Amino acid sequence: MGTKQEVGTAMEFKEQGNRFYSQRKYNDAIGCYTKAITKNPSMPAFFTNRALCHLKLKSWESATADCKRALELDSSLVKAHFFHGEALLESALYDEAITSLTRAHELAKEQKLNFGDEITGALRQAKKRRWTKIEEKRVQQEIELQTLLNRLLREDRDSQTSQIQKDSDSSENEISKVEDQYERKIAQVNDLFAQVDDRRKSRDVPDYLCGKISFELMRDPVITPSGITYDRKDIEEHLQRVGHFDPVTRAVLVQDQLTPNFAMKEVIDTYVEENPWAEEY
Repeated sequence: MGTKQEVGTAMEFKEQGNRFYSQRKYNDAIGCYTKAITKNPSMPAFFTNRALCHLKLKSWESATADCKRALELDSSLVKAHFFHGEALLESALYDEAITSLTRAHELAKEQKLNFGDEITGALRQAKKRRWTKIEEKRVQQEIELQTLLNRLLREDRDSQTSQIQKDSDSSENEISKVEDQYERKIAQVNDLFAQVDDRRKSRDVPDYLCGKISFELMRDPVITPSGITYDRKDIEEHLQRVGHFDPVTRAVLVQDQLTPNFAMKEVIDTYVEENPWAEEY
């Protein structure tokens, strides 16, 4: 009897917290969820509710801590993995965020839970930010390399012109030739790096290689009887969660009607081979 009273009181605090949350009074909601946890610390939902409030308040570490507590109680809790992924994403821990969000996505599919585009959207954001971080580091390394090469060429030029000046038979014309030669080399180096920078700025996966649901580069393209190509994982998820119809044509569609699009797969594989950056984009 005592146990029922304890759980009931905890649930009352939870409901009160939910009301505060709906009113956007996140600190008050956190206080209620904390009381619910004190009454009954074995309910993972109390921790995920509090984690969501921490996310709204941008308290990433607190949100992470609550998600970990929830997952200790139930490792298959989609919300815990999802909220954990969001907190890690905002903490710039992109690899860890992608792992959590991918797990949330897999569990949502297994449990046939409809989170709309929330999880996949966060996953795309995490991948995009990770790519941007990698790209920024690569750009910085290229700038440092360009600076080093320019400095070495100038040092070599100065060394040679100095040596020529020490030679009594040298002439201004010889020094000018050496300087012109090195200026051309420096210009070539800078032009090469400029070309690399231009190619980077033009990086963009063509629309026809991207899925019509996720808008990401397709990995396993399949074609429907209507002639529309989708990434298999996206269209199968649509069929499971939304309904048995083609998202574009709205024609009736079941999973058995999906046919591998080998021609598109070959085009995608060739594109990735020629543009390896697309794998991480």
